[in-house]
Amino acid sequence: MQAGQRDANMCQETDFGSIRDSMLKEMAETTRKIPAHEIVYRQIREMILFGDLAPAQPVTIQGLAEALSAGMTPIREALRRLTAEGALLPLGNRRISVPELTLEDLEQLAFLRLHVEPELARQAATNIDAEGVSALRAIDDRLNDAIDAGDVGGHLRHNHAFHMHLYGFAQAPILLSAAEALWLRAGPSLRVVCGRHGTANLPDKHDEALLALAEGDPATVCAAIRQDIRQGLEQIRQTLSAEI
Repeated sequence: MQAGQRDANMCQETDFGSIRDSMLKEMAETTRKIPAHEIVYRQIREMILFGDLAPAQPVTIQGLAEALSAGMTPIREALRRLTAEGALLPLGNRRISVPELTLEDLEQLAFLRLHVEPELARQAATNIDAEGVSALRAIDDRLNDAIDAGDVGGHLRHNHAFHMHLYGFAQAPILLSAAEALWLRAGPSLRVVCGRHGTANLPDKHDEALLALAEGDPATVCAAIRQDIRQGLEQIRQTLSAEI
């Protein structure tokens, strides 16, 4: 079976019902006072970020409304915001899709990520305390468990949580917002990489970063996160190149 056909079959087998039930359960306690359109926005954003909506997979507005048990108005508002952020591409006939990442796109993402995220890590290292380092270790332990179990979804979620929790200590909201937007563009392709190569072939530099954080060494934290990002980008580059 050709790679493109495998990807198409994976897309067709997406279980929106399971995704919806999991999201609703996790968000139930924290979203009671959040407007419906914001809840829907966050749900669809996570579906994009963690590859539940695959690149080039057409999805109808009606299908999303049914999958998320949401009204058409909040769905349209969420899609409008995500389209403006570049995370979705309108296809016409009330359909949308996640844009396919090209090598040219990847080069731009790589340039930005390799400048923004190591700086966030460096600044975070100057602010983080022992409790913060402990929390990061706990997240990384869950990430390692997901890798050992071959849990692609768990790997993506815990890896994202590790980076964003670390970057939050930088207290640099503009840089953090930029990093979040960059992850939204790269996330779906990371899911493709995991699907092709499995979680066992996804090395990271989190141990090095954690050790440097505990030792109060911002420069080494910065270098470890830069190398961590570079490794992930190279895996995406190899996957995209193989499809050309």
